[in-house]
Amino acid sequence: MSILRVENLTKSYQSGGRTLTVLAEVSFTIQPGDTFSIVGPSGSGKTTLLGLCAGLDRATTGSVYLNDIRLDDLTEDQRAAVRNEHVGFIFQNFQLLPTLTALENVTVPLELRGTRNARPIAQELLERVGLGQRGHHYPTQLSGGEQQRVSLARAFANRPKILFADEPTGNLDDETSEKVENLLFELNRENGTTLVLVTHDLELAGKTQRVIRIKGGHVIADTQGSVMSLGS
Repeated sequence: MSILRVENLTKSYQSGGRTLTVLAEVSFTIQPGDTFSIVGPSGSGKTTLLGLCAGLDRATTGSVYLNDIRLDDLTEDQRAAVRNEHVGFIFQNFQLLPTLTALENVTVPLELRGTRNARPIAQELLERVGLGQRGHHYPTQLSGGEQQRVSLARAFANRPKILFADEPTGNLDDETSEKVENLLFELNRENGTTLVLVTHDLELAGKTQRVIRIKGGHVIADTQGSVMSLGS
């Protein structure tokens, strides 16, 4: 059974009396445990596609099956329940809750699911990402790289089946990016999670098993391994 199946996905908006198509007839299937990148220039539809795959938005036409659940048939509350059960997220701007400490940020998804011993589990995850001693710090007291490591710990807290990462190193310098990337792939491998990565960084994309390239809302390439030969 596939973990994610996208069939003829199209997303259009009405703008100034005309129809603007952001994605057109996109289809692909991802198997459990795969690492998968979506690349393309700004405005190509990468983040829109990620949002549709995660059930954050609804397509104009086409279907998304997440862990064999057809998202198109669900209400917003039902899609939220599916995300809470199966999905983890990592964002470019970290999206940590500023009024909570690092430990509390990691604890939140566990508590929402009613997990027992949420705090010890969150503490263990912080230690795994090298921040065991920083749990009492608030996001503003942490560097960008540290905040992204907290968000990694939070993303893996519920042991998601699939992790969606939107430009996870976009706000980080090269050295910090490399550390976060290594940690992301290590955690993904340890947990057997499926990784779907949106990035403009071809070197990062080349670390995944498969890459699709989008331009103007269309898939223009679908390759295995490194995409360095795809050009700009």
